[in-house]
Amino acid sequence: MSELVPGGNAALPDGVVRLRVAGAFDVSALVTGADGKVGGDADFVFYNQPGAPGVRLSGDTLSVDPAGLRGGACRVTVVVSAAEPGTPLGRLPAPRLDVTDDHGRTVARFAPPRPGPETVLLLAELYLRPGTGWKLRALGQGYADGLAGLARDFGVDIADDGGQTAAPAPGRSTATGAPPHSSLSRSPSPPSHSPRRDDSPSPSPSPSPSPSPDDFTRLVNAARARAGAPPVAPDPRLVSAARAHARAMAGAGRLGAEGPDGVSVHQRISAAGYLYLAVGEHLVSGPRTDAGFVEYCLGTARARHTLLDPAFRHAALAHADAGERYWTALWAAPLTPDGLSRTAAEVLALTNAERRRAGLPPLAADPLLTAAAQAHCADMVARDFYAHTSPDGGEPWDRAAAAGSRRRTVGENIACGQRSPAEVVDGWMNSPGHRANILKREFTHLGVGFAGGGRAGTYWTQLFGG
Repeated sequence: MSELVPGGNAALPDGVVRLRVAGAFDVSALVTGADGKVGGDADFVFYNQPGAPGVRLSGDTLSVDPAGLRGGACRVTVVVSAAEPGTPLGRLPAPRLDVTDDHGRTVARFAPPRPGPETVLLLAELYLRPGTGWKLRALGQGYADGLAGLARDFGVDIADDGGQTAAPAPGRSTATGAPPHSSLSRSPSPPSHSPRRDDSPSPSPSPSPSPSPDDFTRLVNAARARAGAPPVAPDPRLVSAARAHARAMAGAGRLGAEGPDGVSVHQRISAAGYLYLAVGEHLVSGPRTDAGFVEYCLGTARARHTLLDPAFRHAALAHADAGERYWTALWAAPLTPDGLSRTAAEVLALTNAERRRAGLPPLAADPLLTAAAQAHCADMVARDFYAHTSPDGGEPWDRAAAAGSRRRTVGENIACGQRSPAEVVDGWMNSPGHRANILKREFTHLGVGFAGGGRAGTYWTQLFGG
């Protein structure tokens, strides 16, 4: 097994290799020939197009069979981007690549230096070396022009004239596990303005009638009723957040979970006073009417999942015009004490299931550790950071002691961006350090915290004690 550094390489075994990047990232791949360009749009593998000859994406894992690649292919470039569109990778934990063979044996690992403001990272490439076979090269090269810009540079045909698209535009997906509760997409629509040069100024957002909350919810609830899901109701706080984010996207002339003011759509929801236990968002350009927006979402698997998700109780829709029409739809389940307790209990149950499989005794819920874990999640949202050490220098054991805990051994796992207890526990179990905490015999008690908001949308904490 090789621990690679940027520029390092390792020989690959025959057969299928699997490349996994756990955490709040989307994984993509570009299959190219000797000229460094794709042979066609089908050579771009991402969440909305998860397969190509010899390449298959499943969740956070990319499977590559070099013998099955299309003719002329001699390179597969592995790319990661933040699960929250537009989020600089420097705001997330550094990604880690684990490469295994078809029997599950580790071939190589690569932990690149933590990126900065880039939104995309060229993580590694598989390449054919004449006479010696396929090899893996570690890259760790940041790319600032976004996933769509990267795809264009590799030759993928992603046109952008008045909302027309010749290929699916890259967008949002969750890091691991459950289907995502959001989407970022550009919907085909007739051109509504003449194409302008890239260096010309974007038109200012123009006033336009706001979608009627009643009309939108009537359309949505008709679809939810057909699917057996409970109805959603409009919420004025979500409406306010949706309007603010639609205006921000129109002002910037681009879709994104974070506006040019540096404020994320989830931060806008929190600022409007809505505390949520579950959240989803659709960021779309193209449709001209409420009905067109709903029709588009129902025709897209990921967006349809969110629109019909029975967990959501409230919804809002807003748009702003700047040549194109930019839409923000928000879906949420309000935070309640009972809901928070159920979420924490589910994390504890899933954690204990992992310990049981390892032959370890279960952890008991600890109210003092829970209070400290919950406070840390709320603090990460409020002070816009993601770390074990708080801005004032507080460490996990300091927070446990401040809550009144007298546990002698303390450990902590944190995560951000995951949308369910199953997803966050799965992510921790697939990270060696976090897994070690979950399976540490010395720990006897656990506190679980959760908070919605902030740049990543969700923040989770496990605080262990023994």
